[in-house]
Amino acid sequence: MRKILSSLLLISLVVSSCQTSKDQKEREVPFMWENANVYFLLTDRFNNGNPDNDVNFDRTKETGILRGFMGGDLKGITQKIKEGYFTRLGINAIWFSPVVEQIHGSVDEGTGNTYGFHGYWTKDWTALEPNFGNEAELAELVETAHQHGIRIVLDVVINHTGPVTDIDPVWGDEWVRTEPQCRYQDYESTVTCTLVENLPDIKTEREEEVELPKALLEKWANEGRLEKEMDELDAFFSATGYPRTPRYYIIKWLTDFIRQYGIDAFRLDTVKHTEESVWADLWTEAVKAFAEWKELHPDQVMDENDFYMVGEVYNYGVSGGRWFDFGDRKVDYFANGMRGLINFEFKHDANKSYEEIFSKYSAALNGPLKGQVIMNYTSSHDDGWPFDKQRTKSIEAGTKLLLCPGSSQLYYGDESARSLEIEGTDGDATLRSFMNWDDLKSNPSVNGVSTNEVLSHWQKLGQFRSAHPSVGAGVHTQLSAKPYFFKREYIKGSYTDKVIAGLDLEPGHHEIDVTGIFNNGDTLKDYYSGLSVKVKDNKVAIDTNQDIILLGL
Repeated sequence: MRKILSSLLLISLVVSSCQTSKDQKEREVPFMWENANVYFLLTDRFNNGNPDNDVNFDRTKETGILRGFMGGDLKGITQKIKEGYFTRLGINAIWFSPVVEQIHGSVDEGTGNTYGFHGYWTKDWTALEPNFGNEAELAELVETAHQHGIRIVLDVVINHTGPVTDIDPVWGDEWVRTEPQCRYQDYESTVTCTLVENLPDIKTEREEEVELPKALLEKWANEGRLEKEMDELDAFFSATGYPRTPRYYIIKWLTDFIRQYGIDAFRLDTVKHTEESVWADLWTEAVKAFAEWKELHPDQVMDENDFYMVGEVYNYGVSGGRWFDFGDRKVDYFANGMRGLINFEFKHDANKSYEEIFSKYSAALNGPLKGQVIMNYTSSHDDGWPFDKQRTKSIEAGTKLLLCPGSSQLYYGDESARSLEIEGTDGDATLRSFMNWDDLKSNPSVNGVSTNEVLSHWQKLGQFRSAHPSVGAGVHTQLSAKPYFFKREYIKGSYTDKVIAGLDLEPGHHEIDVTGIFNNGDTLKDYYSGLSVKVKDNKVAIDTNQDIILLGL
């Protein structure tokens, strides 16, 4: 669909992206989660910054394909932030998979041994997984991200521990249930149950106080931090008045990450499998922890945004508005600590026309969901039916995702056409190959489009979104059907942002009526071609060899 970019153009894009970042600072573009461009990565699969931490706890068994640790870590993420990789993509938030200490053993799932490389098999909520890094490296990551205008979204799990293995005992009957397995027929059979066999479910509904598991106390003692951990728990429960039940222990441990590092947001795992009141309690404590961190670190505060939580309510769709229906009960998660929900509907909507998608999402976000956030995606780590699994529509996927109202979630490799079909894998593993950095160096063609051409496309769209909150947070209006042009407008208080975009255009000369949107004499930038044009007689004239025009001040 596009001509191969020349080396000169690629160089100009890098220069342009740096200038865009400078211009944004000069214009003081406000950050808002409604327009966030979130990069989601599996910590173990993105970039290996420290090969010395690749093997821990004697995890040396042969595993199934893509079911063992591969070396990605926190230091690797920090390296890419420093290199400007995320800035060039217009990313303003990074969500990485959980980094708490994982079970030490492996589980044979019938496809070979599997280790907790993905981060969702917690052994100890109070420690970092050494395969991912240490406290100093997490602190550096957060600080570096903030210096680059990027928020950090920590992936957190309350619903379950890791599986039981011969070296990872169950937490005990007071803490977890090991049956029944969820049947998903109603609220009860979705919440008070185990997700799968051998994944102990935390008794988050429990009201009676419990002692800490013996194995955890012994672990802390062996690591020389038993007294410290117990003193901190005493202080937390004394200050809050909460009972010592499983939910509040874990809430304390999770909010410690905010107090210590200045984490900006949580992505909540398996939300619908835990009582909604748990998330409301987590929100209360997270907001307090974030306020405490800001007060102690005034020089590091990025803005006045409150702590943010986005939930994974599996199969929630924007058409449901504020509600998720269990069949026998509806729950409003937005009223229980979440400002945002991941939207599982977008991957289906992405098969529709631009105008069908954009008008639908604008209507929802300025109607039933006004004031809330939805996060759209085209692929993810556990969705086996993404929009473009064969990577035949990488350009189209970027256009629809990054120009759609709502916040956007890039899954690592969307921007580089990383394969989602790996021979010999089973289940989710095929979605979780290592980031294809080598492709960005060798620049192969994927279904007729070069890897760097795909990357350039996502970068331009991401820069446009990052520079203009109206793209994700504004009101959408179609200006013309053929050629297809639309505007977005965001107004809040004294702040206004407006843009015009054209898609599927014939390359060549275009005259665009900007009456009521921009003023005569305004100089507009086309974020796709890099050209600048001036408004004259309420119009702009632009000659471009591209089929996209992205106009903004």
